[in-house]
This record gives sequence, structure tokens and C-alpha cells, in this order.
Amino acid sequence: MSEQIESLQKEYLFPCVATYYDRPLTLVRGKGMYLTDSQGTEYLDFFGGILTVSVGHCNDAVNQAVIEQNHTLQHASTLYINEPQARLAMKMAEVTPGDLSKSFFTSSGTEANETAILFARIATGRSDIIALRHAYSGRSELALGITAHASWRPMPSSIPYVKHAHNPYCYRCSLGLTYPGCDLRCARDIEELIQTTTSGQIAAFMAEPIQGVGGFITPPKEYFQEVLSIAKNYGGLFICDEVQTGCGRTGKMFCGIEHWDVQPDIMTFAKGLANGLPIGATVATPAVADSYTGLSISTFGGNPVSTRGALATIEFIESNRLADNADVLGARLRQGLEALKATYPSIGDVRGMGLMQAIEVIDPSSPDGKAPDPKRVLRVFEETRRMGLLIGKGGLYGNVIRLTPPMIVSADEIDEALGVLDKAFAAG
Repeated sequence: MSEQIESLQKEYLFPCVATYYDRPLTLVRGKGMYLTDSQGTEYLDFFGGILTVSVGHCNDAVNQAVIEQNHTLQHASTLYINEPQARLAMKMAEVTPGDLSKSFFTSSGTEANETAILFARIATGRSDIIALRHAYSGRSELALGITAHASWRPMPSSIPYVKHAHNPYCYRCSLGLTYPGCDLRCARDIEELIQTTTSGQIAAFMAEPIQGVGGFITPPKEYFQEVLSIAKNYGGLFICDEVQTGCGRTGKMFCGIEHWDVQPDIMTFAKGLANGLPIGATVATPAVADSYTGLSISTFGGNPVSTRGALATIEFIESNRLADNADVLGARLRQGLEALKATYPSIGDVRGMGLMQAIEVIDPSSPDGKAPDPKRVLRVFEETRRMGLLIGKGGLYGNVIRLTPPMIVSADEIDEALGVLDKAFAAG
């Protein structure tokens, strides 16, 4: 069966549809923390479908809500009102910080980010968007213009109004400085970027609280307050991309940006919001949302099945205190990863928050002692697969291992994953 499906994939899908592993994995079932392939092999999932399976595979509560909705109303489009969409919009106003209270639903994070940029430009009457290097915002032309990874850009960007600033990548500071003695030069440099590459007034500053595809680059605690004081001074709104950090994954709170104590004007969500159902959400202040007086629709946005699934997912996260679980077990995972770092010189950095942790893999024998080592990551991938653990990777150089289990993970499962990683690194 596996060989047949692989053959169909190779013949009928675009070859740019990337897969992991030397021999691609064909999955047939999932339940809770585990996935099963076409050969009957079971895997402990520590990537969650790219941070999307937030409450476990085939979660019973979410499934039941979706089944009930499928039996009543599957689709209508945004030209008609449906109850799940309206109730999810109310819920998004409740779980997001500050004055964010109006939502526009779409089908993906890419669409959510496009919507955010459009509304920021309309609300301010300005064009320029300040984004960060190493950012990833999706696969449309505009989203790829925000994305600052050469490997994800098949063509040069055609979006002239996007300007990329230094990001707070402390382990590989592009300015050659060391935190905290750096005086947050990466943040302060945004002022000169605005002064030299824009009209002097911007539409928005856009950033992920923790850069996802960038390799879980986590800013210092003062970063967002510093950079937003500059962006606001030049008229910019703050678009916070919570596609990967949202829904309690960073621990304690529903939104990742709340750890930095700043207020976005627009936020975007997708991935873990509906536990795998296709959805995107752009949440904004009334001033921003009401600035668009024209017409707009989203054929699949606000779909009653997806929005009911999202409501059930949020309710499960809240009733089971999964943000707290992400905090407690994220700390356990982090402690174990730090122990691995102390054991293996090829682990150069460990970073992240909650159940969003990363290992940056290096070649310690390189001239500077920290050259990226993506080949070792691939070896670790094959070893962890062999031992029944699924992990993710990212980073500009492909040398960052990403660990993001569903938030229902237990202490025993954390320890099991750490044991497998230990053996994988020991195997070389």
C-alpha cells in the first residue's frame, strides 16, 4: 500500500510538495499523541502537523462537534450568517488582548496574514510594511514577499513596499553583538530603516512573537516594547502573527505576544486554532476593522464546520488548562534539552517557550565553532523515525530541530522523547 501511494504522490502531485525523510512516511491513522503509518508502525508525534494538532489527533470532543455540525449545516459562505462563525468571533474577542474585538475568517494562515496587511494599509492610508528577516508568513505572492528565506522564494519578491529589518536572532546576531550588552541594536536599527527606505510613515510593523519556520527565534524580553515604540512613532500599526504561537502553545496565556506585555492592533491565527481543520482568523480593533467600507467575501472563510471545530478546540484548551500544561511540561522539555546541550557539543543553542522548543545543531569543529550542520539534523531525523518519534525542522540553514507536541502531552511522553533524542545524537 505504501509503495502504491508513494507512486501516486510522485506521479500526480507537484514535485515542490516537500516531504520528510529519505523514504517518505505514509500515514493512515492518528489518535491522541500518536500516528500510525501504512506498515502499522506507531510514532509519538512531537511536531503536531506543524504546530496544528493542538489538542491531540482525532480529539473526541472536537470530532463530536464537527460531526454534529456536518449533520446540520456544512457550508453557506460569508454572504449568510451562521451561528458557529458568530460565536467564534465573540470567543476570539474574549481570548485576545486589549481592544481586539472583530474577526475576519479565512481558510489559512496565508490568507489571514494577507488580510491583516490589507487592513493595515487601508486603516493607515499608507503602504510600507516593516517585516523581519527569517520571517515566514505563507505561500502566496504577498506572503512570500514578507517571508525572508531564500529557500522558500522561487522568484525574486515583487512586493516593493515590504522592508526587512534585522531580527532578534541572538545566537547569530547579524550585527555581531551579544545580548544584553548590545543595547537592542536590532530593534533600534528599524528607525534608520524607516528613515532611509520609506516615506517616513509606515502602515505596519509585522512580526511573529517567536519565529516559527525561522527556527523558533525568541526575542529578548525588552525587544517588542523597544521596536514598537519606534514603529508607532512613525505611524505604524502592529500586526502580530500568532499562526504558530497562538492557542496556548507558549504556556500560561492564549496568545504568545502576551509574554512581552504589548498590545497588537491586528492579530492572525490559523494552524492550532481548529486542531487541523482549515481556518484562518484575522482579529483587529474596531478602528482597523471598520476602516474598510467596501465589499469583501470569503467563500470558505467562516465555514460552519471549521468554526465549530475551532470553538470546540478552544473550549477543550480552556477546560483542560492546556496552556498551563504547556507551561509546566514545556519547562520539563526545556530542562531535558538543556541537559542534552551540556552533553553534545553539536547542540549549539536551545530556545523557545512552552511547548515550542528548538535545538540549533552546529558543527563545533568549524572555524567559529558554530557553523550550521543540517546534515547532522537529517541523521537525527532518520534515527528518531527509526525509534518511533516524529520531529520537525526549520531555520534558514535547515539546522534547527523543532519540538512541538500536541498540548495534551504527558510527563512520561516528554521523557520518552528526550530519551530518543539522546540516543539519536549519541548515534552521530
